[in-house]
Amino acid sequence: MKKFLDRYFPIEFRLLFKWIIFFMLVFFAFPLLSYLSWQGKPSAGLEVVILDKTVPNKEQGEFQSIQWVLNHLKYTKTNGSKYLGEKGYFGYYLRGDQGEHEINDFSNMSLSVKDRLVQDLDLLYISDTYGVYENDFTENVGEDRSKKIYGGMNADDLYMIKSAYEAEKVVITEFNSIASPTSKQVRTEFENLMEVKWTGWIGRYFDELNIVLNEEIPDWMITTYKNQHDGIWDFNGSGIIFLHENGRIEVMRDNEHLRDPVPSVVTNILNQKKYGLSEVVKYPYWFDILLISREYEVISHYDVHPTPKGIELLNEMGLPRYFPAVIKRRKGNGSFYYFAGDYSDNRITDNSYKFQGLGRMWRMFLHADDFSQRRSFFWNYYYPLMKEITKETYSNKTKH
Repeated sequence: MKKFLDRYFPIEFRLLFKWIIFFMLVFFAFPLLSYLSWQGKPSAGLEVVILDKTVPNKEQGEFQSIQWVLNHLKYTKTNGSKYLGEKGYFGYYLRGDQGEHEINDFSNMSLSVKDRLVQDLDLLYISDTYGVYENDFTENVGEDRSKKIYGGMNADDLYMIKSAYEAEKVVITEFNSIASPTSKQVRTEFENLMEVKWTGWIGRYFDELNIVLNEEIPDWMITTYKNQHDGIWDFNGSGIIFLHENGRIEVMRDNEHLRDPVPSVVTNILNQKKYGLSEVVKYPYWFDILLISREYEVISHYDVHPTPKGIELLNEMGLPRYFPAVIKRRKGNGSFYYFAGDYSDNRITDNSYKFQGLGRMWRMFLHADDFSQRRSFFWNYYYPLMKEITKETYSNKTKH
């Protein structure tokens, strides 16, 4: 073939031909090999129960992240089925564009059904309990907070968490599980059970605090801040907005309060190796701040990079210099994890889970400090963390 090309075709054509062959390998051969490699992997049975109460549209359910991970790693339910869509989670199911819905959660179950579900499951994942609100179906954020349609952790959810934890299963809960709209009674029971304490504060990075340039900041948040701070909102540039459950709002702005406006999730060397995590991953989304007992292992912590003035403001808010991002507490053969961030909120709904080696490939292109890409946090933190947690869960299951 080479002699034929050298004899009858000019060098320009031969170079073009080589590039064509190269791109065919990249765009056809490699994906095919990746797909065949995934197909050749054996499946493993892992019974995961997922609760997601926040599904404002069919493309925005937080159950999709954990489902993608489970399917990519070829974990199946006990009956051999995959974790797909509504068949793979409990919670809120959208039936129309104006809030028409169905609800299938733990509240619809008898006590015996819940107990049997706990007995059969290996991992209970509470991905989101914030809920669905009227403004989710309108384009206008509005001046006032929106009316709740459905949401909040309730006594039935707490019963499942408590039962699974006491049965030494793996339990994972995420950001906002015990914040609004969860009742204080349920929150207190959860805190006493798990020996954690929510400070009442949540926060989030915003790339632009100027409300003329950024319409993402809700009107009610701006109005509330002005009422508390002499009617002034004079921010420009990036920063972090902190909200307390009592209504207090504080803003930490870049350069004045922050050396780096984007919070970092920091992992020590031992957990980097154990979970396959980067030392520092930028995290520009919602987080909550917990106080924990000494029995917890802190897998990762947050650093908001405060200046001396920023540390003063944190002290005024009753917050520490560093606070937990992911914590773990063992109980026999089981474990309890709390993700103090909106970690499963990722747009990853396609069938790409059927290709082997995607984690390594995406981490080559999406670096841990690239917070401009939503999927960067998924590939650099959420996926490797969940990969190790599910691997450990399956290993413990097969040992007993």
